[in-house]
Amino acid sequence: MLSREYLINRGTCCGLGCLMCPYEPKHTEGVTKVMRKLINCFKEDNPLIQKTLRKVSVEEGYKVATELFEILNKRKDGIGLAANQVGIDASVAVLNIKEPIVLINPEIVRKEEETRYYEGCLSFPKKGCHTKRYKIVEVKTDNNESNMTFGAGDTETDLLESVCVQHEIDHLNGMRILDRAQQLTIRRETPKIGRNEHCHCGSGRKYKKCCINK
Repeated sequence: MLSREYLINRGTCCGLGCLMCPYEPKHTEGVTKVMRKLINCFKEDNPLIQKTLRKVSVEEGYKVATELFEILNKRKDGIGLAANQVGIDASVAVLNIKEPIVLINPEIVRKEEETRYYEGCLSFPKKGCHTKRYKIVEVKTDNNESNMTFGAGDTETDLLESVCVQHEIDHLNGMRILDRAQQLTIRRETPKIGRNEHCHCGSGRKYKKCCINK
């Protein structure tokens, strides 16, 4: 089977139905547009994932955003995507929670009400973690005349959108979700008891023969 890398290096689609065809539209002889894919950082190297991305013009930013939306809509398992997640060096991100939003060269200029949030990332699948975020953020972008405020409402969707914006802007600044991971401190209602110690219930029996499975 021909690899995706080999087919990309060939520079054009042969139209013969290759299983790993990287071109868009697929299996169309002569097309040269490569269909980018999201890079799984557990399986592949992504040299851009910890890099501050290049600022771009609004015109270039919208072209990148169009491609990001195409990838995001095809996957159907994410709510936001940054350019470096698919190998593009451009300070552009998109999200689609309440409505499609494009962020070109975004910068957080105000943040309020610190909170903890459990989030995941398409670049690090099945590796969610708790992070420190803010409920409300105000963002300046090159593609909007006025600043955009996220999280000002009281619903869970408002908070999700605000966290997603912070998550994607982190990507554009080379910050991974794993870099923001916070370890939860678990507080027990009762002290930890060894299996051979007397049970805390007062029965007089060893813990392993009393309440260990309750």
